[in-house]
Amino acid sequence: MGEKYQGEFYCVKCKDKVTTEGDVVVSEKTNRRMAKGVCPTCGTKLNRILGKA
Repeated sequence: MGEKYQGEFYCVKCKDKVTTEGDVVVSEKTNRRMAKGVCPTCGTKLNRILGKA
């Protein structure tokens, strides 16, 4: 089971900060940790960079 991140993301479509839960993945290109989730309001994919792995 993967690592989870719960916190604030910025939704570009809603232009607002939303609080939701997302999965933590590591970018292969830059080797950084990112949280990927879905906006509860509009359903847009959200992405937040967390830091290096």
